[in-house]
Amino acid sequence: MHTSKKVFYILAFCLALLLLVAFLLIPKSPKNLSPKIVTTNFISYDFARAVTGDSNSIKMLINPGSEIHDFEPTPEDIIAINNSELFIYVGGESDNWVFDLLKNNEISPEKTLRLMDFVEQRKDDEHIWTSLPNSIKLIREIEEKLVSLFPEKHTQYSENAENYIARLTKTDQEIREIVDNSNKKELIFADSFPFLYFVEEYGLNYFSAFPGCDEHSEPNANAISELIDKVKADNLKVVLKIELTNGKLANLVAEETGAKVLELNAAHNISREDFEKSLTFADIMEKNVEVLREALS
Repeated sequence: MHTSKKVFYILAFCLALLLLVAFLLIPKSPKNLSPKIVTTNFISYDFARAVTGDSNSIKMLINPGSEIHDFEPTPEDIIAINNSELFIYVGGESDNWVFDLLKNNEISPEKTLRLMDFVEQRKDDEHIWTSLPNSIKLIREIEEKLVSLFPEKHTQYSENAENYIARLTKTDQEIREIVDNSNKKELIFADSFPFLYFVEEYGLNYFSAFPGCDEHSEPNANAISELIDKVKADNLKVVLKIELTNGKLANLVAEETGAKVLELNAAHNISREDFEKSLTFADIMEKNVEVLREALS
């Protein structure tokens, strides 16, 4: 072979090799990679994050700070679910859209995890995680499912789950001690009420402006009057509001009774700011301990 041709082929081969190496070294855009886990709300996201220790592999469909009851998935959301290895949802009324997708065979039931399947359900409340023993059960179920999908990460996932559960167990014990040592056993919610599992778990009575957690609900004049009378009659020093609400009703009751307004956080969603700070459910419940302590003092 002529020397010039040899040089040409060698150069062409080297160029091709360089192009191949360059292609392999080009960082792939995260936008082109489907997350391994897709979750609906903050709770399912937080529990999956706690087990995996990796928020980058998890997509949360419901935006931080938004109203979960009004959520409708986009076509991109459905594609993300179908391309994921695990889809986690709570399974209450807010997730009716999931049932429609399952019914219409738009998502695979084999790779879904419905959290409400693993706890004893209460009528008209889907906030199952406000009972910390329930939360611990849910985390263990997520751990078990993820270990079955990624057995090579069994040790890592188990350690992560145990560390998170240890925090929740400590908080659960603190709540029980507060309730046991307090003469008061009643909470007043001048707001929506997503805490049925919480009050039943810890043996508390409650009075709320209206049942449920729909932000579009409005109490009538009689309900407001009864709320004010209840605070006065029971000589209560604290009225509660929940997260991501304006607290208008709670402030009204406080003005009429002299009570203090505090926030008890049900963690149904968190603000964009808190999400970017990587606030966890464990963080929220630890703060709730101090609110409960003051409310029952």
